[in-house]
Amino acid sequence: MISMKKTPPYRQQEPLDSDKQRPAAIGGKEHCLGGRKHRRERMFDSADIRLLIMHFLAQGPAHGYELIKAIQELSKGEYTPSASIVYPNLTFLEEQGMASPVYDGAGKKQYRLTEEGQSLLDVQRGNLNGIIDRLYSMAILSNNRSIPEMQRAINNIRTALNLRLAKGKISQQTLYNIIDALDNAAKEIERS
Repeated sequence: MISMKKTPPYRQQEPLDSDKQRPAAIGGKEHCLGGRKHRRERMFDSADIRLLIMHFLAQGPAHGYELIKAIQELSKGEYTPSASIVYPNLTFLEEQGMASPVYDGAGKKQYRLTEEGQSLLDVQRGNLNGIIDRLYSMAILSNNRSIPEMQRAINNIRTALNLRLAKGKISQQTLYNIIDALDNAAKEIERS
């Protein structure tokens, strides 16, 4: 839920003045990131990926590439695990006795779920359903975000905000007005 406090911490910060000296990082890589380093949040941890792998292996033997594509399809292309995530987890599952290798007619290694793997998957069914729900939510979000009217509205807000923020010094009252407008819009969207 969005908090509507009257004196949030952001109001205690001094707005940047375009006339002030810029940080040395402006010319460097940090400038591309808005002067701050951002870490991409990991969508799923290894345990989540292993449950997804086991889920698909329960449906039949599969190559690592097939597992990557199956996970990608669950999210309608919004999440694709890398090979560097899937293959080490397959090896881990094999070492733990949860999956075992089988070879197809071309001699390529596939994996199948063992009885131990199926037992663990059954115990973890609730967690698996939560992971699958997150993947479906990503697909729904992407679908709704791609509605042309929604894209236009999101871009209008982003453009208006960026244009205003690029003008230079912002008075305290203007800062309050902008933040209140954004908070009110967020509240209306959240309650819709």
